Amino acid sequence: MNLEDTILSAYHSIKSNPMRSFLTILGIIIGVAAVIAMVAIGQGAQYSVQKQIESLGTNVLVVFPGAQTQAGRVRMEVGMVSRLTIEDVEAIKSQCDAVAYATPIVRTGAQVIYGNNNWRTGIYGVNTDYFQIRAWRVSSGNYFTEQDVKAGAKVCVIGQTVKNALFGDEDPVGKIIRIRDVPVKVVGVLEPKGQNVMGQDQDDIIIAPYTTVMTRLSRFFFIGSILVSAVSPNLIPVAQQQITQVLREKHKIQPWQEDDFTVRTQDEIASTAQETSRIMTILLGSIASVSLIVGGIGVMNIMLVSVTERTREIGIRISVGARKRDILFQFLLESVVLTLTGGILGIILGVLLSKLISGFAGWPVFVSAGAILLAFSFSAAVGIFFGFYPARKAANLNPVEALRYE
Repeated sequence: MNLEDTILSAYHSIKSNPMRSFLTILGIIIGVAAVIAMVAIGQGAQYSVQKQIESLGTNVLVVFPGAQTQAGRVRMEVGMVSRLTIEDVEAIKSQCDAVAYATPIVRTGAQVIYGNNNWRTGIYGVNTDYFQIRAWRVSSGNYFTEQDVKAGAKVCVIGQTVKNALFGDEDPVGKIIRIRDVPVKVVGVLEPKGQNVMGQDQDDIIIAPYTTVMTRLSRFFFIGSILVSAVSPNLIPVAQQQITQVLREKHKIQPWQEDDFTVRTQDEIASTAQETSRIMTILLGSIASVSLIVGGIGVMNIMLVSVTERTREIGIRISVGARKRDILFQFLLESVVLTLTGGILGIILGVLLSKLISGFAGWPVFVSAGAILLAFSFSAAVGIFFGFYPARKAANLNPVEALRYE
């Protein structure tokens, strides 16, 4: 038997039992589709994380109170509420040449009322640099001013979610809302940003001068974090070093003592979030791969049945001159053709499934050529691995025993 005869024989064998062949490859189809869909969801999540990190602003660094542990988390000292102050922010702005903007972040939550509508949301106290760092524009109205910050003026800008909840189609600019019974004037509405890397709605926010939040709303005179923007991407490491040096001097930390603060760069935040997404992608892909292995076991089972059914045929082929390697190659080829066919159909189903998940669930998906190639290669490997034993069994049949088989 030459190669062409072997291929034709394998093709006719598969074609003679179409339903059995389809049921055999069904596990492969489902396995490949599951792998592609799960990897697409995972890679889509990584892409979304990258976009959300970019939405934080340009050249961003964040200063947190507390020392950083080896695991990368921030450890707060016993009894420590916060070691960051407004003086720290001013020192960073005045003494760090690599820093373009810096703002304190004071967070609190409150019930907000306008007319008959009310909404619970997060209140952020910042200075005017915040909008430059976040590159966050207003869709209507204006930002509050530096004079508003100095005076502790009762003004704010609101996110789209708050605007929709309190005002609907009404223009909120110039209207008075009540935050903890404090009347606050809305001076602007922010452009929508969507969800952040943690799945939180960035537009569900009210931003006011930090002086207003401290003195009138939270009555808490320490700050939760400092948001900083470096002059350029190349100067981010320099800015990180300068901030560390300034805060160590400001906090009177001795050379042998650990920092009582943590400076994180945008890249560090992104790498942490993306590493989590990458691990999730691997986990999802691994779980989906189990179905491919189950499908491979099904292929082996059917191929063993096929060897038993075609024992006499094998005996005749051997008796007329077919070599062991011809029989081995024939059955191995049948197994590979089955799994590759299942792989192709699985790829089509996986791409369609990814699109459906994206459309109905609203999850981001990214179907990469690498994931398709990996799934297709894996299906071929499954065919070879699980088809080898049945093919070897067929090749090693005794021709006399095979011819006498009923």
